[in-house]
Amino acid sequence: MMTISTRGRYATRMVVLLAAQEPGASLTKSQIADAEGISAGYVQQLMMALRLAGIVDSHRGREGGFTLSRSAADITIAEVLRAVEGEVMPAPCQGGASCDRWDDCPTRPIWDQAAEMLNELFAGATIASLIKSPVGTHV
Repeated sequence: MMTISTRGRYATRMVVLLAAQEPGASLTKSQIADAEGISAGYVQQLMMALRLAGIVDSHRGREGGFTLSRSAADITIAEVLRAVEGEVMPAPCQGGASCDRWDDCPTRPIWDQAAEMLNELFAGATIASLIKSPVGTHV
């Protein structure tokens, strides 16, 4: 079974959660952890990867926390997944680095096609398209 890891799923949900907040509102790692049912330490880990990728901003102080760095309509699922997981690949040998049969593998074309389709799907889906609550709903 091929799955997106918990890192990818949680990171995507956390970015959607931030996108559903009132403009300018931030959420602390504890608020995000409570909303997602995960530890604040794990939230911090994922948020740092998302911050390094330019997806979220972190703010210090009394009104501190995390916000999106840009519009939810400008952030794709592909960006979020790459930030916390790397490239999405249906087979571990994708790219040829770990497979000595890469050049003559009869199954490589289907893995290449699957990777292309997944990447197109995730690149075409924005965080804004996943928001179920109207903007303004907050934790």
